[in-house]
Amino acid sequence: MASITLTDVTKSYGNVLIIHKFSEVFNNNEFVTLLGPSGCGKTTLLRMIAGFEKPTAGEIKIDNVVVSSPYHFVPPNRRGIGMVFQSYAVWPHMNVFDNVAYPLKIQRLSHMEIKRRVEKILESVHLSQYVKRLPSELSGGQQQRVALGRALVCNPRVLLLDEPLSNLDAKLRESMRFEIKEMQKQFGITVIYVTHDQSEAMAMSDKVVVFNKGVVQQIGSPMHIYNHPANQFVADFIGRINFIPGVASAGKIEFSGSQFMEYSGDKRGPVVVAVRPENITISEERGVLHGRLTQAYYMGDINDCRVDIACTCNHGDPALQVRVLTAGHTYGKIKTGSSLWLNFNEYLVFDHEEH
Repeated sequence: MASITLTDVTKSYGNVLIIHKFSEVFNNNEFVTLLGPSGCGKTTLLRMIAGFEKPTAGEIKIDNVVVSSPYHFVPPNRRGIGMVFQSYAVWPHMNVFDNVAYPLKIQRLSHMEIKRRVEKILESVHLSQYVKRLPSELSGGQQQRVALGRALVCNPRVLLLDEPLSNLDAKLRESMRFEIKEMQKQFGITVIYVTHDQSEAMAMSDKVVVFNKGVVQQIGSPMHIYNHPANQFVADFIGRINFIPGVASAGKIEFSGSQFMEYSGDKRGPVVVAVRPENITISEERGVLHGRLTQAYYMGDINDCRVDIACTCNHGDPALQVRVLTAGHTYGKIKTGSSLWLNFNEYLVFDHEEH
């Protein structure tokens, strides 16, 4: 429906810098997630796109039309956006139909046109059978669908969502992820989604923008960011990972505890080896690192293990996390306390000072 172009967008409150010179293009029909810890600036950026905040500097365009700049500002109601908040923000005294119809009534559309649009939207968000219910008679997930329906009923060019699932329980949160993604495909709409939950970002996004302290750390597809993180912050924030500090020289990386691994890369000096739990295999044969199985948890499809490798790792904890498939693995044969070897199927090497 619309593309969004941000050029050197900066936001500060007095001497406190929130967003620093952010530039990016969010393409038409793209599902973009702004991801990062609390206070990193992602919601501020969303509110600037919506028009609820003015940038300190820089320019925002929607479909090549300037909506925010030092010389021009278009108010939120003229930007063609729909927005869904964390708190649902549904009117408690209005039933489902009237909540969704409210923005159309503000536009003074005819009764028949309002009825047609609302009924169509309620069918899309699976609320047709609840038209006469008040919000207090709905579950959290149903209230969030009301908020989605109200945002979509005006046929916005862009849909903005600010942590919309954080108030839902885990199971409902997971199902709503897929419902929102399906709605985006159905309506062919550009979506900008704010969350601190990396699982949501991985499941829903075409593009992920990872923030930390107002600075973009990496932009890319979920798969690219997970497999090729730009730095230790991104690697640590997206999924589970182990960090093992060592010293790289020609042909090897040495760790504390007199352990080492072969290394053919070009880094030299203090480094950190980063390896995800699912990329480690356990063996009784010789491998990369020697260790001892200290804990093992059966999780059904996987076994979640801790292996003490007698090295300093994971910010001072000597235990590596290893997640291995249950089927056909040696997990059941190796008892807690047993000596074993670890092999790394994939790993990354970062300069030590990056963390």
